[in-house]
Amino acid sequence: MARRTGFYLDKRNGKFMGVCAGIADYTGFDVLWVRIFMVAGTLLGAGFLILLYLVIGFMAEPKPAELYAGEVNPEDRAFWQKTRAAPGRSIREVRSSFRDIDRRLRDIEASVTSQNSRLAREIDDLRHS
Repeated sequence: MARRTGFYLDKRNGKFMGVCAGIADYTGFDVLWVRIFMVAGTLLGAGFLILLYLVIGFMAEPKPAELYAGEVNPEDRAFWQKTRAAPGRSIREVRSSFRDIDRRLRDIEASVTSQNSRLAREIDDLRHS
């Protein structure tokens, strides 16, 4: 089973081995900027980047086909990128959303179950008309 939070080579969007596209997919950066950084770093004397690129290219797994299907929805893509970047923050955001939904449901329930005489009068008026 493929993990949405794992790092994979993105061979569909890659140029050579899919390493830069995989890094871009994993981090959420634009792939163009990742490629520019790699080329600039290599030209400025960080020759280890070529070696690092090749090691990652040979050791990392290609992105499974089922993960490409979820990329149609930009919201899903953004969610998983945020989750990969900071899983703790994502969990806090989900908990916060659930607390907000719970609070709103309590407010609705309180409004519906309370003695709302104006609403009851309007309903009675509708029944008798």
